[in-house]
Amino acid sequence: MYGTIARLRVKPGADLTQLEGDFAKRNVPGHIATYVWRLDSDPQTAMIVTMFESKEAYFANANSPEQHQDYLKMVTMLDGEPEWNDGVVVWSHLG
Repeated sequence: MYGTIARLRVKPGADLTQLEGDFAKRNVPGHIATYVWRLDSDPQTAMIVTMFESKEAYFANANSPEQHQDYLKMVTMLDGEPEWNDGVVVWSHLG
């Protein structure tokens, strides 16, 4: 598995759940899961964790025009650029 963990600085009043529908409707090949949450210690900070079956599937999505449009929508809700941390998932457990 491969994915990213991103730290976002969210503008006050922005609702990141608006992005969920766009991404989910696309049924992205190789996508396993995405989680988004706001930190208790700072409600303007959000973290995204997303996982794909492979590095190739991750970058196929990352480089797609559809993902670029989703990204452009997301950055309108942010104060600054996201901090991306891509890498191999070495262990996971669901359930």
